[in-house]
Amino acid sequence: MEQLSSRVVYANPWMTVREDKVAMADGRTGIYGVVDKPDFALVIPRENNGFWVVEQFRYPVGRRAVEFPQGSWGAGASGTRSELAQAELREETGLSAGSMTHLGSLSTAYGFCSQGMEVFLAEDLVQGTPDREHTEQDMTHRWVSEGELRSMVRTGEVRDSATIAALALLSISEQP
Repeated sequence: MEQLSSRVVYANPWMTVREDKVAMADGRTGIYGVVDKPDFALVIPRENNGFWVVEQFRYPVGRRAVEFPQGSWGAGASGTRSELAQAELREETGLSAGSMTHLGSLSTAYGFCSQGMEVFLAEDLVQGTPDREHTEQDMTHRWVSEGELRSMVRTGEVRDSATIAALALLSISEQP
């Protein structure tokens, strides 16, 4: 597939939506709508046979959501993917990790979105004070046992696809 043209149809500080005209292998043309968002880090903070999760209101779905800490660099900030994971963990939970292990890279929705995520396991945690962004004012964090988290996934209380995919990646990475 070859891109013939591209135009931005919407942009804000967090995302760009573009429309691409493409030529397919058989010569026919088509259009793709693409959402460009920066890659993000998702952190699985594990401690005492459980995990730290955050909960916040997610406007697009109109409800509070439980998920692992995650986010991207803000405007003007940059660093390594590990530094981003440490920064998001500290910002959202106040925790610092003595050990940060990269578990893998995943695409969030490559049928329409360019965004990817880097998944990290954070261990040897030290408590601190969260330093949340103004958009995270309603965010809370808490520790849940592994069994409780799995139950929350089964019952649909945890519906964040990135969190569920990260949990599956962790499970796969720990199998022989």
